[in-house]
Amino acid sequence: MEPSTKFTPLQQELLKLYSRDISEEDLLAIKDLIGKYYLDKLQKKVDGAVEKHGYTQEDFDAWLNDPNQ
Repeated sequence: MEPSTKFTPLQQELLKLYSRDISEEDLLAIKDLIGKYYLDKLQKKVDGAVEKHGYTQEDFDAWLNDPNQ
């Protein structure tokens, strides 16, 4: 299977952004913003699952300490 040569809208925007001459400091700040964005999305999904299923801290602790994992 050949890789696609089409870019997604996100890839296109990033290419436009990175075509400018930006400092290392700005690059790190942008990476941090993207990371925080995806962390926020993940946190909202986790919060939704916790609310939907009624998970507690004890449930998470039990999963983390399960010797079969």
